[in-house]
Amino acid sequence: MATQIFVNMPVKELKRSVKFFTKLGYKFDPEFTNKDGTCMIVGKNIFVMLSVKKFFKSFTKKKLCDATKCTEAIVTLSMESRAKVDKMVAKAVAAGATTPSKPKDYGFMYQHGFQDLDGHLWDFIYLKPDVES
Repeated sequence: MATQIFVNMPVKELKRSVKFFTKLGYKFDPEFTNKDGTCMIVGKNIFVMLSVKKFFKSFTKKKLCDATKCTEAIVTLSMESRAKVDKMVAKAVAAGATTPSKPKDYGFMYQHGFQDLDGHLWDFIYLKPDVES
């Protein structure tokens, strides 16, 4: 069995977050959805658990940071092309996200991202194929 990744994120309003990520084209697993949280399907083995803050706090004794003021992580996902990176960021902005920085072209990698409605940072990258292979 392949390893799966589950990224857990606290959100202020679950319905608002689901509406936002639905506009970006993501689906949610109804089997893992209730008033406290949902499972967003990012890929075959990649999931984001969006949980309301009160429920999220039940998993840790640590204080939650305000993601609009502090960075706790940056979720980075690869895309098949620069155009798809730009399209995803444009969808996010149209749905209410902001872009904290301009796109960056490092030669071997193109990167751009957004800050979602709860302040979480998301980056999308396109890695150029190895020309020597």
